[in-house]
Amino acid sequence: MSGFDDIPDDVTERVEMAEGILTSRATGGAGDNGVYAFLRRELMADPVIRDLLPKFVRTYRSLDAFWPFIKNEAPSYAERREIIGRAFTPLMDHLEGRNSSPADKPSSDILEVFDADGVHAVWAKALERRNSDPEGAITVARTLLETVTKRILDELGETYSDKSDLPKLYASAAKALNLAPSQHTEEPIKAILGGAMNLVSGIGTLRNRLSDSHGRGGRLPVKPSPRHASLAVNTAGAVATFLVETFLERQKAE
Repeated sequence: MSGFDDIPDDVTERVEMAEGILTSRATGGAGDNGVYAFLRRELMADPVIRDLLPKFVRTYRSLDAFWPFIKNEAPSYAERREIIGRAFTPLMDHLEGRNSSPADKPSSDILEVFDADGVHAVWAKALERRNSDPEGAITVARTLLETVTKRILDELGETYSDKSDLPKLYASAAKALNLAPSQHTEEPIKAILGGAMNLVSGIGTLRNRLSDSHGRGGRLPVKPSPRHASLAVNTAGAVATFLVETFLERQKAE
């Protein structure tokens, strides 16, 4: 039980300990399965951390289950260390603030209050992929907006078709929340609300042209980069937060 006495309280140190245990098991060591299982359980309990954990941590509950996976992934210890270290990088970057922007935390707080298991989980996935997987991040940015608009429409008892595209879903949610440009007479407000609609349409266009959501024929004119992904994810986060804040204010008023 002495291994449990050494478990730190700090989440970053816990992640480092879990990485160390897995690396030890992958490179000839025994590792402490009880400590690993405890750390995995604790980290999986946090929705944000869970979505940023390496897939093999989310999949394998014990070191014995992890061993066949890593053994088949690479023959050498050096390669296995690299695989494990690379897989933990997005989470460590998140914990150390290197993969975040000033708008990330306010959006995270609002979206978690609204729907921790659904909307917030999608947002966390978008943040995770923003730098490491730009194409995937662009796809998830659109998914975030689709998830938010559908959830709001469901909460308000509004109907929509499963075939509705993102601009139509957003237009329906905006109208239900009194955010449609046509519902206002002040030109600055109309311009801002119209701009939000244009942003949503732009994310759909960016996703169709640059993301990994469709098979492609021929060459892409532009390969998506982290800056393209940041544009899509940050914009989607801002619009989603605006919708959720408006919805929550409406609920409070009622």
